[in-house]
Amino acid sequence: MGRYASVPEDWTADGVMPEAVARYEADIQHLEALFDAPLSPERRKRTARLLQEWQAALEGLDWQGLSLSDRTDALLLLRHIRLMYWLMEEEELRFRQVCQSLPQAEELVGMLDAHRRLEDLEPRSCAEILTRTAEALQELTGKLESGAVAGVTAVRLWRFLRDLPRVLTAWRDFWHGYEPFLTWWVQQPYDELNRRLTECIEKAEKTASGDDKAAIIGDPVGREALEKDLSLEMIPYTPEELIEVGQREAEWCRTEMRKAAAEMGCGDDWRAALEKVKQDHVPPGEQARFVRELAREAVTFLEERQLIRVPELARDGWHIEMMSPDRQRVNPFFLGGDRIVVSYPKSDMTHSEKLMSMRANNRHFSRATVQHELIPGHYLQHFSRERYRRYRRLFYTPFWTEGWALYWEMRLWELGFPRTPEERMGMLFWRLHRAARIIFSLRFHLGEMTTADCVEMLVNEVGHERSTAEGEVRRSFGGEYPPLYQCGYLIGGLQFRALHRELVEAGGMSERDFHERVLRENCMPVAVLRAVLSGEELSKDWRPSWRFV
Repeated sequence: MGRYASVPEDWTADGVMPEAVARYEADIQHLEALFDAPLSPERRKRTARLLQEWQAALEGLDWQGLSLSDRTDALLLLRHIRLMYWLMEEEELRFRQVCQSLPQAEELVGMLDAHRRLEDLEPRSCAEILTRTAEALQELTGKLESGAVAGVTAVRLWRFLRDLPRVLTAWRDFWHGYEPFLTWWVQQPYDELNRRLTECIEKAEKTASGDDKAAIIGDPVGREALEKDLSLEMIPYTPEELIEVGQREAEWCRTEMRKAAAEMGCGDDWRAALEKVKQDHVPPGEQARFVRELAREAVTFLEERQLIRVPELARDGWHIEMMSPDRQRVNPFFLGGDRIVVSYPKSDMTHSEKLMSMRANNRHFSRATVQHELIPGHYLQHFSRERYRRYRRLFYTPFWTEGWALYWEMRLWELGFPRTPEERMGMLFWRLHRAARIIFSLRFHLGEMTTADCVEMLVNEVGHERSTAEGEVRRSFGGEYPPLYQCGYLIGGLQFRALHRELVEAGGMSERDFHERVLRENCMPVAVLRAVLSGEELSKDWRPSWRFV
């Protein structure tokens, strides 16, 4: 049997590692697109074979003969392979849990996988699979109603079931009207399955949310998964140690907030000072202009101090979008990347929604947000990521991506970017928020907090509006972000700050050179970046022991 993966034959050719990474990424994406059934066993089986070939080739390399850049890429690719193995283990566990409550899931997904393998499907057998699955879904709906299936099991079932209709519809549409015999057998069982599936999805969601449609559904991953994720992110800390970091940072923020509150005439009542800040917002219709002014102000600050070069195309190349009301319910603040997406009230929002949006996106919160999302934060990061070592986007990690933008919040604070106590309150609110994210996200995944507890923490200990707190928690645990994502903001920022102290403050590298080297190396765990910028020797067995706080 020949090779399955697109592993290069000649690893000594010039530029082979960037090409190898691009081939590997294409291999992975190909299988993900081909076997698109939720929790597909066939996808895992073929991906495992692909990973084995890539891992054997990388481990067999003459690492001493590679350049530092190629050794870095090889190390990062091995790390990604370990990450993929771990994700497949977690997916297999989820699939087995789903099959315990819905045994027919294995047969149904097997049929969808067989279709993707281009196998001839026997119409009567397909009809029987659909019929048995519909009957199993009816039984499962009853168990969900009675409470026999609940908790995390209901959450994982809901997430599996909600992804089925898209794939089933595509499977049915492939045959419908083209293959008369299959259509004759399958149409009625398919319609019945669709009806039962809709009922079961609704019941699973209701059970997972505790009969409260507005409730926030979360799926805690547990200690073992957190520790494995931290190992793959090359962060030699326990969850408890990181929680302690978050608590120390939160206390620092509150101390500084009390100082700002005193300057604002609020004594040491930082909550009263925060309330004054929230009431200072631009009139409706002015937010986009205000964002534009804030963005230009940040660029001027950077350039006057020669902190980083801002290419003219980047300086003038971003644009603004306004966030829809529905999207604001999940993410009540700004978003960034290749543009900035601005939150502010829209005319068809309710009166209370308008007031909450204006308060949450006041002048001083917005000033701290714009430089995070645009320049020098995510927009400049995105601009560079597309132009330097673009293939390293595969090695994405929130500790690099979110950590960079958070690092700039800390660096600008140190350089006096906030000019007034109100502006300091705006920056401190966000930093306190990121400290709280470490605490509530890790404690949630350890099983020590519920989503409701997380909302209360943001309201009572950070100063969020309840609506924005709910949006933040919903965004954190809605399934779109990995467990360590929210932790990645401040922990990543602290990694970059420690690296700045080593290389710039103690090592003599200029601010501009440091910041541009970070961007031009592109995505990777910050510990690997430290080794690269320090000229440290890398091997396939390299593991960091860097304690950055």
